[in-house]
Amino acid sequence: MGSRIIIAGGGTGGHIYPAIGIAKELQLLDPNTDIIFIGGASQLESEIVPKNGFQFLPISIAGFPRKLTLKWLPVTAKLFFGIIKSIHLLAKLKPNAVVGTGGYVSGPVLLAARIHQIPSFLQEQNATPGITNRIAGTWVRMAYLALDTAISYFPSDAVMLTGNPIRRSISAVKRNLNTYEKFGLAPDLKTIFIMGGSQGATAINSLIIDALEYLECYNQHLQLIHQTGKQDLQIVINKYGKSSVKHLIKPYFDRIEEIYSIVDLMVCRAGGMTISEITACGIPSIFIPLPYATGNNQLANAETITNKGAGIILDQSEIDGKTLANYIINIVTDSTRLDEMSKTSLKLGNPEAGQIIAKSIYDLMQEK
Repeated sequence: MGSRIIIAGGGTGGHIYPAIGIAKELQLLDPNTDIIFIGGASQLESEIVPKNGFQFLPISIAGFPRKLTLKWLPVTAKLFFGIIKSIHLLAKLKPNAVVGTGGYVSGPVLLAARIHQIPSFLQEQNATPGITNRIAGTWVRMAYLALDTAISYFPSDAVMLTGNPIRRSISAVKRNLNTYEKFGLAPDLKTIFIMGGSQGATAINSLIIDALEYLECYNQHLQLIHQTGKQDLQIVINKYGKSSVKHLIKPYFDRIEEIYSIVDLMVCRAGGMTISEITACGIPSIFIPLPYATGNNQLANAETITNKGAGIILDQSEIDGKTLANYIINIVTDSTRLDEMSKTSLKLGNPEAGQIIAKSIYDLMQEK
């Protein structure tokens, strides 16, 4: 029987997919490792984790509202019961280690690990850590960070700059004609991928819809792939139907690595996992950071890339469709600039982060 490792993290794909990436790398290093996930009973992880073949145990948990209101009372109660259940689960499961990847669900589990004196680890995806990871970072054995701007938030003797763990397949698919043919796209056109995240982003969808008329005269130079999310799908489809710009629209791409392989430029948010995936693939980007992200971390994430020259940042509140279209056109029609941005993006990526984290966890588990 191998080791048993508990992994906790969730609420959003940005916390869930790194957890799954670490889990898969742990099992590749030792197939006998027993991986068990703990997450929110009604959260996204309760759907995604089982689909990836891992055991999932739910706890009751909720995030605190940003403002102090009466809603804090039921949230506080859920947090208390979440901690109690986590303590009981870890006492029953007796894991060799606990890994947290952020989100409010990881806090009670990491705290329970400390109470039981179980070696614990965390992984932070963003340029500035959330409150859960900042607190847990004071006692975990090691904090694995995606970006160097987060180093100052953790003890210097318990921090490792690794990048975010992504699926190996993300950077493994290479550009080829078959992929263009599969999606009905033209290999001689520059391909722009618009992605607001796994759930889409209405603000970005609206900007692109408004940009279409200004992209019309460049329809012999570019084509668009647009991941809309479910909510805005039909609205976006209707607008593209009136445009001559070649396009592919879906609410969500299951095999996004195929899309990445043919993309020349991204228009996207700046979540930690998005940053890691596109740099692993060497894709230049126009970032439109989520303006109300916790701690403004999307802006900080984007700056780590744009300061090196692999992308640009546009403020959602200050641009319109015409402005966005002009930036897209200026970049994709300047082949020298596009090529340099792509090379710089690739240098910033670290597709082996998951392997590095998994090996470190195993090594530190052996230390007394």
